[in-house]
Amino acid sequence: MDKPDKRIVEFIGQHHVLTLATSFEEEPYCANCFYIYLEDTNQLVFTSDKETKHIKDSAHNIMVGGSIVLETKTIGLIRGLQFQGYVSELTDDDYKKARRAYLSKFPYAILKKTALWAIDITFMKFTDNRLGFGKKIIWKNHDLTFSFAKQ
Repeated sequence: MDKPDKRIVEFIGQHHVLTLATSFEEEPYCANCFYIYLEDTNQLVFTSDKETKHIKDSAHNIMVGGSIVLETKTIGLIRGLQFQGYVSELTDDDYKKARRAYLSKFPYAILKKTALWAIDITFMKFTDNRLGFGKKIIWKNHDLTFSFAKQ
């Protein structure tokens, strides 16, 4: 797997909330989730209760989309990431490693019993106006690609 551009990785690391987009029976839904990024596996990890709508939706359709954005009114500073991937619940050794990393960033999460979920990223489009108006950096995981991830 090719690693994402370092500018994408740096941007992901500077933020902590993603918007997760799910779909079930042609009904879209979005949820905001605190996340960590596991660079070695190229996964976004978040915690959520199994009874939430976005997790129930992803039980029927594991393909998800989402975004991470910088809020700014200054056009020249606009940056944002759109992504696609597959969501799954973490278990066993993957769970232990991700839980340690998640709790180091969000220690208060220990207070709530929730599951950890990973998004195996298949596609990313990073817009960074600091590089030029509308400048985009595209990354695809050719091993795990959605049929509609054509940008």
